[in-house]
Amino acid sequence: MNLHEHQGKELFARFGLPVLPGQVAASPEEARDVAASLGGTVVLKAQVQAGGRGKAGGVKLAENPEEAFEKARDILALTIKGLPVRKLLVTQAADIAREYYCAIVLDREKKAPLVMLSAEGGVDIEEVARRAPGKIVRFHVPLEGLRPYMARNLTRPLFPDFAQAAQAADVLLKLHRAFVEGDCSLAEVNPLAVTPEGRVLALDAKVILDDNAEFRHPEWAAWRDPGEETPGARLAREKGLSYVKLDGDIGCIVNGAGLAMATMDLIKHYGGEPANFLDIGGSSNPEKVTAALRIITGDSHVRAILFNIFGGITRCDDVANGIVTSLEESPLAVPLVIRLTGTNEEKARQILKDFGLGATTSMDEAVRMVIEKAQEVGA
Repeated sequence: MNLHEHQGKELFARFGLPVLPGQVAASPEEARDVAASLGGTVVLKAQVQAGGRGKAGGVKLAENPEEAFEKARDILALTIKGLPVRKLLVTQAADIAREYYCAIVLDREKKAPLVMLSAEGGVDIEEVARRAPGKIVRFHVPLEGLRPYMARNLTRPLFPDFAQAAQAADVLLKLHRAFVEGDCSLAEVNPLAVTPEGRVLALDAKVILDDNAEFRHPEWAAWRDPGEETPGARLAREKGLSYVKLDGDIGCIVNGAGLAMATMDLIKHYGGEPANFLDIGGSSNPEKVTAALRIITGDSHVRAILFNIFGGITRCDDVANGIVTSLEESPLAVPLVIRLTGTNEEKARQILKDFGLGATTSMDEAVRMVIEKAQEVGA
């Protein structure tokens, strides 16, 4: 789950990171009132889960409440990377002498948190990594955790002033604690700023939470923003399905993450492009199949749909019943290819046959068929 900046800063504040005070506003009037309560110059920042807010006009300074009103009205009228701006964060402005980048991300290959630090903050870290990878310090946190001496060793070469390096080390330790105890897969501060007075501040917050840990965090329910989700992603979450939208035109409905990955690989192998990753899991619930088809058909880019079911715990007849129920309620406008094999396979075939559908047992054959049908639709 991706957090908005104000939510990320709320999480950071819980662990003692130095964030500046601010409040969320949903209207120009609210922005004006917040600016008046904070006093002085404020920053108004669009709260959308997309990068490049500043370049899109979603970050502005205001020197007084009336200027905050005017600029909030402009920001709230924006759409940034397809996302309408519904709220903005009004926070105290800070004088910046120097900007750094500081983040902890889960390195799945190494199975460890990865600390990344750079003296080039405030810009896209991907650009820094591309043109000057040596300017990013990387450190894998050992199993025993991030110790104070490790944090000092990481920050000292980057900060010329010892007191600033000590502050940055403290920020890094607290960020690591937030990452671990907050069950994050990413905790990023960009920029980590140094003021002319030498104070180190976390001026931004980008946080991604690990959904698998949601049962430990009842407060996450209040943080989730359905407005930032696509209808398909929202339905998948509500129905307990694993769904990731991709850029292709072949919709994939598969049981099991491994088989789903193999299916996408095979589609690419034969020259097609998968439109999604969608795993209905090991459940024998026909409702999940119906929900999966609703998600796939909601993607206007899909030209053909592939069901690839290897029945173990998942019963093929339940999947077949789900397909038939869904098609009775809402006939498909694109071709459908079905591969079924495993538990109750023959029963499933009969259910499909009675409805006028067929199924193959060959995964390769099914993939070739669905690619051909997608190409015919696109011709």
